[in-house]
Amino acid sequence: MSDSPPQLPTALIHHPYKPPAGFEAIPPAIHRASTVIFPSVAALRTRDWQHKTGYTYGLHGTPTTFLLEERVATLEGGKFCTLVPSGLAAVVLVGMAFLKAGDELLIPDNAYGPNKAFANGELAAWGITHRFYDPMKPADLAAKLSAKTRLVWLEAPGSITLEFPDLPALVAVVKTHQNVHPQGIVTALDNTWGAGIAFNAFDLGADISAHALTKYPSGGADVLMGSVVTRQKELHHLIHFCHMRVGYGVAGNDAELVLRGLNTIALRYAAQDSATRAVARFIQGQPEVAAVLHPALPGSPGHEVWKRDCTAAACLFSVVFKPELAQAQVDRFCDALKLFKLGYSWAGPMSLCAPYDIAVLRTTPWPYKGGLVRFSVGLEAAEDLQADLAQALAAMHYS
Repeated sequence: MSDSPPQLPTALIHHPYKPPAGFEAIPPAIHRASTVIFPSVAALRTRDWQHKTGYTYGLHGTPTTFLLEERVATLEGGKFCTLVPSGLAAVVLVGMAFLKAGDELLIPDNAYGPNKAFANGELAAWGITHRFYDPMKPADLAAKLSAKTRLVWLEAPGSITLEFPDLPALVAVVKTHQNVHPQGIVTALDNTWGAGIAFNAFDLGADISAHALTKYPSGGADVLMGSVVTRQKELHHLIHFCHMRVGYGVAGNDAELVLRGLNTIALRYAAQDSATRAVARFIQGQPEVAAVLHPALPGSPGHEVWKRDCTAAACLFSVVFKPELAQAQVDRFCDALKLFKLGYSWAGPMSLCAPYDIAVLRTTPWPYKGGLVRFSVGLEAAEDLQADLAQALAAMHYS
C-alpha cells in the first residue's frame, strides 16, 4: 500500500483518532450499530453471541441494549431480559418461542385485544388452538386445561375492564396440572400495568413477564419497545434463540429514551397513581356514572386481591355510564373533553381517553349495559382533570 496519505473520503471513514478513556457521566453512552468490527479472524469465529459475553452483530446486542436489558430485569425482579420492538412484539415472541402445531394456549377473556387477534390469526393458521377463560374464576381455568395446553396467559388487571385476578390462585391451578403437557405448561403475565412496581410478577408465581416498555419505562409517549423477562435459564434459552431467528431488534436511540425514562419511573408511577385515584373518586360520585372500575377502589372487581398483592396502582380507570345515556351522549362527552385527548396507549405525560364496546371484546358475560370509556391519567394537576370531566359531563346532555 502506498505511503501517501489516503484521500479525504477514506481518511474520514478510517480516521485513526480515538478519544481518551476514562470519561464518565450520568447518562450511559449510546451505541448504534448493525455491523460490529472484529479484531481478528479468530475473534470473528469464536465470539459467543448466545451468552452475551461479546458483540457480533447489532441484532444480537450492543453495550446500550445489554445495559437496558439488565436494568429492566432488575425492575421486574427477574434474571434474564430480551428486548423487542414493541409490547405486542413481546406477546408474539412468547407465543412463537413456546408453541408449536398441535399445542393450545389459554387466554383471559379480558386480555389485551391484539393478544387475542394474534391467536385468532397467525397462531390458528399455524395449527395452534386457543380458548378463553374467565380470569376471575380459577375453576374455569382448571376446567379448560388439557393435555394440549402449553401456554397460559395471565393479565393483571384486565386490559379495558380492569378486573384484578387472583394471580397466585391461577398459577396454582396451572402448577397442579403442570404435567399434562409433555413439556409442561408455561405461565406468561402481561405485566405492563404493574410495571415491576405495583407487584413482583415472579413472586406471585409467573414464569414469564411480558412488558410494553412503551408505557411506564419510557414515560414520554415517544418510543415503542417491549421486553420479555424470566428468572428461569431454560425458558430464557428458548426465548433468546427464537428472538435471534425472527430478527427482532431495537434501535440505540430508542434504548436511550427508555434508559432515561427508567430514572424517573418510580416517581411518575407514584404521582400518576395518586392523581388517578383522586380523579376516579371524583367521577365516581357523578349522577351519570353507573360504575368506576379501578383496582384500588373498594367495590371494583378484584379490589380485595389487589389490596392483598399490590402496593400501588397504575394510571388507568374505566367509567361505565348509566344505561339510559345513549352511546351518542357518551361520544359527545368524549368529544367535549379538553385535557383528556382521544388516543390509545397510556402512562405518558398527557391524559387520554377512548370509548370501547365491551360486547365485541369478550365472550364471558358483562354485567353492565351502559357505555364504557377508559381513561389514562397523565401528569397534569388532578384538579384540572376533574374540572375537565365536570364540563364534559355537562356537555353530554346537550346536542
